[in-house]
Amino acid sequence: MSGNEYDVIVIGAGAVGENVADRAVQGGMRTVIVEAELVGGECSYWACMPSKALLRSGALLRAAQKVGGTREAVTGPLDVEAVLRRRDVMTSDWKDDGQVEWLNGAGIDLVRGHAVITAAREVTVTADDGTVTVLTAKHAVAVCTGSAALLPDVPGLRESEPWTSRDATSVQRVPVSLAILGGGVVGVEMATAYAGFGTEVHLISRSGLLGGNEPFAGELVADSLRELGATLHLDASPTSVARTDDDGFLLTLDDGSTVEADELLVATGRIPHTADLGLEAFGLEGGAWLSVDDSMRVLGSDGEPVDGGWLYGVGDVNHRALLTHQGKYQARAAGDAIAARAKGANVSLEPWGTYVATADHQSVPQVTFTDPEVASVGLTAAAAERAGYRTRVVDYEISGVAGASIVADNYVGKARMVVDEDRGVILGATFVGQDVGELLHSATIAVVGEVPLSRLWHAVPSYPTLSEVWLRLLEAYGRPEE
Repeated sequence: MSGNEYDVIVIGAGAVGENVADRAVQGGMRTVIVEAELVGGECSYWACMPSKALLRSGALLRAAQKVGGTREAVTGPLDVEAVLRRRDVMTSDWKDDGQVEWLNGAGIDLVRGHAVITAAREVTVTADDGTVTVLTAKHAVAVCTGSAALLPDVPGLRESEPWTSRDATSVQRVPVSLAILGGGVVGVEMATAYAGFGTEVHLISRSGLLGGNEPFAGELVADSLRELGATLHLDASPTSVARTDDDGFLLTLDDGSTVEADELLVATGRIPHTADLGLEAFGLEGGAWLSVDDSMRVLGSDGEPVDGGWLYGVGDVNHRALLTHQGKYQARAAGDAIAARAKGANVSLEPWGTYVATADHQSVPQVTFTDPEVASVGLTAAAAERAGYRTRVVDYEISGVAGASIVADNYVGKARMVVDEDRGVILGATFVGQDVGELLHSATIAVVGEVPLSRLWHAVPSYPTLSEVWLRLLEAYGRPEE
């Protein structure tokens, strides 16, 4: 191969693209990755890592205040400047030297610039200085360009230049007041973080909080946000947004009320980074989500792989599960599938195989780092009913578990499991409470492994830990007959 000829070209050097490239290289493929911004992508610099850094200190302070002994010892307020400095460390001050070093060590070439797919298996990259590089791929091109914040069509909103999640996580000065549009994960996490900083927070959501979760999750998070001092405007939407004379924001809501704030964060959804990639030449719609099969090959309107199957869409761009860990899971499947197909191997799309991302469909885990945390995997009770399962729902107050009294005085939390009555397996589980995020993988294993409830009775939880909630859920369900 010449210098610009590769087996695989990956567009986008975020966590997803890095994993596609790494798996392809491990499969013997000469691979190049193209990035227009920072190597490491959204998660490293503007999403997962900085947002959790902003949340962690406040969560620890509140946890200490909930336990006798530390409550009396920890009497000072949160040091917000120190929190921001720690966040800066987490993002490496928005420099990607370490990530580039990792690429070099993994044997992945890097080309910086904006990529356009100009022909089948051909990518033209234009650097910031105007330099043009044409790359060709022998086997595959993988689009791993992620997503961006959606700005809804509200009069005056776009012109007012509000914050997106990037601004909220990279802030260098915390505002006195902040309005947040959207009650999803980004909205409630940032409301939690900024309320913990002492910012006056107004959260506006037309359909409650955390709508994709079990209803009690949003209710408990709403109670907590109010305790933190946030004002919730639920079942309300903005009808207009304008700048004020002091460069703040004035929002008029459809219930006739108004909200004024120094800053406005829009967290109402995401759109795919698929515009300006040249996808229209292959019968695809630029700026739209990509439809893919379970090995991440992009599908055309006929449901068949585009142009013979060399084009892949991995991560947020396919809209299957807009989560970093799920994108990396897809990436491992796609990278291995690309390498296997290049070697002429049979790549089966049967569920739970080596080259497929089966868990995307009904077994997706997610932790929302609010206070209390929300940890869920699989189907909610409502989703399971819509899917036609015959279910039984079992709830348990986590405060009834001995381990909860060790974690915090007056622990508040709830657990739910959704059982497929015909097979005796768990379809979904949700935990809401302090420190429940670390409970989630046990639930994920139970859901993905389709572990029968009769066998779960033999998975004995340690005492006294929060994991004892598993025993309590099983007892509430009742022991299956042998």
